[in-house]
Amino acid sequence: MEQPKSYCSFVKELDEENLHKIYHDTAYGFPIENDDELFERLVLEINQAGLSWTTILNKQHNFRKAYSRFNIKKVASYGEEDKQRLLNDAGIIRNRLKIEAAIYNANVILNLKKEKGSFKNWLDSNHPKSKDEWVKLFKKTFRFTGGEIVNEFLMSTGYLPGAHIEQCPVHNKILKLKPAWNKK
Repeated sequence: MEQPKSYCSFVKELDEENLHKIYHDTAYGFPIENDDELFERLVLEINQAGLSWTTILNKQHNFRKAYSRFNIKKVASYGEEDKQRLLNDAGIIRNRLKIEAAIYNANVILNLKKEKGSFKNWLDSNHPKSKDEWVKLFKKTFRFTGGEIVNEFLMSTGYLPGAHIEQCPVHNKILKLKPAWNKK
């Protein structure tokens, strides 16, 4: 079987209730305004490293529950007891480095909020950058943020182009929302 050339091609024939189809049609590449949602996407992208996106989509609800609905302030205050709770939670990815990265990154985002008013403002203040510049900035600022994680995070949140092919109907929906990558 031939590999699809894009995510758009991959989901085209999927059932409307397929998690990939839902994610593609309603979330992937759409600009995100809310800091907790941006943090959620970052944590999910970090947890996807070395795994399939299907695994993450199947566990997304569990992640929300386990990580206090990705409330940045709450996650930033997690201590040893919370780390152990997460390590024992079979509904999420139980990886100590990824869990510690989520807590560390929540604290970083809290500091960015003090400096810039919000995580989104920080992202906006650093836009536009090339993928390589973004990766360098993220590696300097956050934990567990390599090139693929940063690329997917920024593409999935509207900061870098490429989430959808131009022929995809979702591409035009996203253009109407004025993603950062398309602002002149």
